Amino acid sequence: MQPDQIIARIRAVLPDAQVELRDLTGTADHWEATIVSAAFSGKTPVQRHRMVYQALADELRGPIHALTLVLRPPE
Repeated sequence: MQPDQIIARIRAVLPDAQVELRDLTGTADHWEATIVSAAFSGKTPVQRHRMVYQALADELRGPIHALTLVLRPPE
């Protein structure tokens, strides 16, 4: 899966998201995403993760095998 596709899915749910992706293995199926969004303000880490997992639900059943998340509100 291409990085721009992942970013588009995330921004569909979190339009203000600043997203940085890193392909951990070079195979485009293990990713690390650092996401900054105002939507994370006041949310627990579990709630933040659920928001992103919901955005990528289909991809996590197929082309994305592993996803490491760093999620935070703007500082």
